[in-house]
Formats: sequence, structure tokens, C-alpha cells
Amino acid sequence: MRIALFQALPGPLDVPGNLQRLRDQAQLAAGQGASLLVCPEMFLTGYNIGSAQVQQLAEACDGPSAQHIMQTARTCGIAIAYGYPERDPNGAVFNSVQLIAADGRRLCNYRKTHLFGELDRTMFEQGPDHFPVVELDGWKVGLLICYDIEFPENARRLALAGAELILVPTANMQPYDFVCQVTVRARAQENQCYLVYANYCGAEDAIAYCGQSSIVGPDGGVLRMAGHEECLLLAELEQQAVVQGRRAFPYLTDLRQALHGRMPQQDH
Repeated sequence: MRIALFQALPGPLDVPGNLQRLRDQAQLAAGQGASLLVCPEMFLTGYNIGSAQVQQLAEACDGPSAQHIMQTARTCGIAIAYGYPERDPNGAVFNSVQLIAADGRRLCNYRKTHLFGELDRTMFEQGPDHFPVVELDGWKVGLLICYDIEFPENARRLALAGAELILVPTANMQPYDFVCQVTVRARAQENQCYLVYANYCGAEDAIAYCGQSSIVGPDGGVLRMAGHEECLLLAELEQQAVVQGRRAFPYLTDLRQALHGRMPQQDH
């Protein structure tokens, strides 16, 4: 799989503009042979926008913006993962990421389970106990959002359920550069999976984002890493690297799951 990551400047409150940016990047990525584009957390609306604006801009997972992105995926022939504020049928609002296939099908929707500080907690409800792993172009793919990846249990859960690739839209800010530089590499290596960490750069009100988005291999090696400017990163992923990594470091098979409470089984 050839994968693309869009490290973006935030576009707060500009849903039409962000939909156009997504289309532009999808066309660019597809033109360079990518079959999947990953965008940051809350890309549709901006992240640091306040609870009132989140309430106003939140949409259903199959709402008008999702329909627009489904059409973009079909037109450009590329799968897309993007962050957005999701309103469920009961009116609750979640910090979510959705994965759309290249044919426009909605493959997966994940709601952030670990909320970061008052900023997250004043805008969103906690996501439920639902960590889906889905198939995309023959790959088993899981999703997390930002702070979720800082808890090793989340990535391990996806890996035990078969994930070979974990997509992590994020809005990581200074002074948490350590997460960009070290944590994401550790999560990839300890689970022998690819990890795509798609962050913002620049600033959004008082928040200064870290940038340093990355595509990391199953051995923890950095395939591509951004600096602090807006950019599109591309990298080639090889499933054999996952197989070889799990053979060399058999953590997933050697783990004594009974010592760690209820652990998920593969369920696709």
C-alpha cells in the first residue's frame, strides 16, 4: 500500500474550505499513486473551536460532509480517513474519525475514548468500548485519535485483534513533542505494525501544534517524518514487514493475556 499523510494548518470553523482542501490533497495524493489519505483530528471543523461551535457544527456519520467526502473518494479513487465532530441520534457529540473506501463506502467510524484535559471534556462525550478493525485493500486497519495512542493498551488491543496498520489523526500540541518523536515509534515497534500519525502544524488560538507527523514501520523505524510546515508525506507499506516483525518480536503470541484481564479476540 502507498499511503499519504496530510500535515495541515488548522482551518477553524471553515467546513467548506476544509472539504475543498481535502479534495485537493486527495487529488494530489492519488496522482502520486497513494491508495489512502490520512488527515488530522477534527480536520473538518478545526479542533480548538469551543463547545458552542462543536455543538453547531457536529454532524451525523452519514451527514452532508460525509456524503461530500464519499464523493471525493469515488472521484479521486482514494480511501480517506478524516477527523470530525460526530452527533449521534441521541444528540451526544463525539470526537470521531471516519474511514471511507475508495469506492465511497463508509468502512469504519471510531469515537475517541480517552479525552485530553478540559479542552476535550468540555466539547465531547467519551467514546464507547468499540475499537473496530476493518479490511482495506487486503490490510487490517485500526483507528485511534491523538491522546488514545499514549495509552499502550489501546494499540495493543487493536494489534491483538489483527491490526497491521493503525491510523492516528491527532492534534498534538507543544510541549508534547516527545509523543511525536518517541511514543508513536514505541507503539509501532511493540505491536509490530505500521502507524500513521497525522498532526496539525501552526497555531489555533492559544494552541501551538507540534507538527512532526510521521509514518512509522513495524520495527519502529521512521519511514517519513514532517517538520513544522504544512506538507503531504507519502510512503510505501509492505505487509511482509509486519510478518517479519512479529516473527522476530513475538510479543503478541508470547503475551500472557490471562494476566491482564479481558483481552479482545479477533473479530472482523
